[in-house]
Amino acid sequence: MGSGAQRAGVIDVHAHVVLAETFGAAGDLGPEMGGQDGNSPWFRVGDYRLDGVRYQGSPFMDPALRLRRMAEAGIDFQVLSPNPLTFLHFIEPELAIRFCCTHNDALARLVAAHPGRFAGFAALPIQDIGAAVEELHRGVSELGLLGGYIGTDMPHRLDDPAMDRLYEACVALNVPLFLHPSPAGIDGPKGDPNLGDFDLDVVIGFAAQETLAVARLIYGGVLDRHPALDICLSHGGGSTGYLIGRMAMAARKRPWSPAGLRADGAFEERLARLWFDNHLNSDASLALFTSVVGEERLVFGTNFAGWDAPEDLATHRPPPQLADNARRLLRISQETAR
Repeated sequence: MGSGAQRAGVIDVHAHVVLAETFGAAGDLGPEMGGQDGNSPWFRVGDYRLDGVRYQGSPFMDPALRLRRMAEAGIDFQVLSPNPLTFLHFIEPELAIRFCCTHNDALARLVAAHPGRFAGFAALPIQDIGAAVEELHRGVSELGLLGGYIGTDMPHRLDDPAMDRLYEACVALNVPLFLHPSPAGIDGPKGDPNLGDFDLDVVIGFAAQETLAVARLIYGGVLDRHPALDICLSHGGGSTGYLIGRMAMAARKRPWSPAGLRADGAFEERLARLWFDNHLNSDASLALFTSVVGEERLVFGTNFAGWDAPEDLATHRPPPQLADNARRLLRISQETAR
């Protein structure tokens, strides 16, 4: 990784990448794209088609262009993550394993070509937890990736005891696990039909998935069973900042709540053990969220080159503490930079 991340003043942990090597790696599901040279670009995974987003010749696929845009935005280092449209958590395990291996191999090659500017997260075939553990080990130990990356919608609930194998592997490898939503129905069960218009599956659905993830991780005892586990959620945990009072009250009062969550402040204490990126698209929302969770476990994220990426990055640099937080989360030592 060189000294890039160790010296970086701005580290972006929310930066998706689209890798040409993965096209067709999921068989009939694709992914594939078209219209990239015209005015109607599209990207397809299974029956899901994303229109109007150009990947070819964009920072998503062109490392030189990404680096140029990073320089313009004042971003020193990015940790590249899988495209949420290609999590593929509901397809046949054998196909998911092949896709994730192809993705992670390609990502590792990209990182190796730019070690001072990029690192990467491993895509995991979470429908087969044993295979996900194996790929996490391979991704970290052989490919040099910095942790695992999964969606919030999968065949297993986040608090399912079967998931403990993955959490234990993260702790044993001393790496974090990142959670990011994907649009419901790409390769699995359809979401609420009300989310089918106006991009609500992304605008509202993502926030709902992230808030549910926070609830299940805390109510379901994941953080109690794995006190050394570091999990980071995208977009400030969805609606968590706004719903914290209601979520904490439920922990204190509802009959399903375990004894350990009933004490005043018990929910809030566990919430403070989660990590979040600060990509909330609103200074007021971020201020509210920070007042709830503090800054100790907040990291900088942009959804770089995405439709909702901040437009004022070059003039709105994040506090230096967020880069230090990212180094703690990602286990990046600053010793060699001193």
